[in-house]
Amino acid sequence: MKRVLFITAHRLGDAVIAMGVLGGLMKRYPHARFTVACGPAVQDLFRYMPRCDRIIVVEKKSHNRHWLDLWWQVVRYRWEAVVDLRSSPLAYAVWSRARHVVRGGRQAGLKLEQQARSLGFEQPCRPYVWLGQEEQAEAVRLLPDDTRWVALAPTAGTETKIWPAEAFAALAERLKTHGLCPVLFYGPGEREDRLAAPARAAMPEVLDMGGRYALAQVAALLARCSLFVGSDSGLMHLSAALDVPTVGLFGPSHAAQYSPSGRWVEVIEAPGPPGEGDMTRLRAEDVNRVAVALYEHSRER
Repeated sequence: MKRVLFITAHRLGDAVIAMGVLGGLMKRYPHARFTVACGPAVQDLFRYMPRCDRIIVVEKKSHNRHWLDLWWQVVRYRWEAVVDLRSSPLAYAVWSRARHVVRGGRQAGLKLEQQARSLGFEQPCRPYVWLGQEEQAEAVRLLPDDTRWVALAPTAGTETKIWPAEAFAALAERLKTHGLCPVLFYGPGEREDRLAAPARAAMPEVLDMGGRYALAQVAALLARCSLFVGSDSGLMHLSAALDVPTVGLFGPSHAAQYSPSGRWVEVIEAPGPPGEGDMTRLRAEDVNRVAVALYEHSRER
């Protein structure tokens, strides 16, 4: 049996971007079984992946001991290919017919394209996320068909990337006039709860889906939405990969490198030099115009 070891990111946004490379590998090795090594926060991305034999959760440890733990779990096998997106030495310490270690650092073009080039793909595959039937059924119950939902994601990994809560509230009011009902999404944990607090306070009537669902359920809930608007974040990338019409708001991050990849995507950069935009200067009316145009275009198609 052919086996492929895929070592991917521990952060949601990076892991979703890497789903494009994974799709290419599944086409390159159509009869192989896959082992995925990933961080605990993103393991749900692979729960329903076809031909996935095993998900190994890599918990970070001091002195890089997590790589030794992973090595013990994979060294006994002969691999058709080892693909390491974490630039670890592990790929050179196991038997494999082919190995690809993708280096980090800023390069020209989207991360998706950089990774595809590193593995010799002529064209990058768009990221894809598999959903579970149970999660989808629950999502239908939580976000029924009789409403058109717009996902608002008011948090980000870096606080300077966050669009002000008052701007989100102004956008929500504008989108309601187009028949879209806002729902808040954000991640688990105290930090995400704190960062989302201003948005909750500014929009007390908005349905709050943040912080209490596993990633597999969050993906199913996002897939129910007709539109997504959020700052540069993992949820933005996840939404785009689910083919939800997605508007990504970029300020002090590089859209040329981290724009989301999906069927329906628009990026808005805050005023300022590329990668140094000021999110407080991004106007709700401008975001609304782009979001509504994307939403209407997606419905026409």
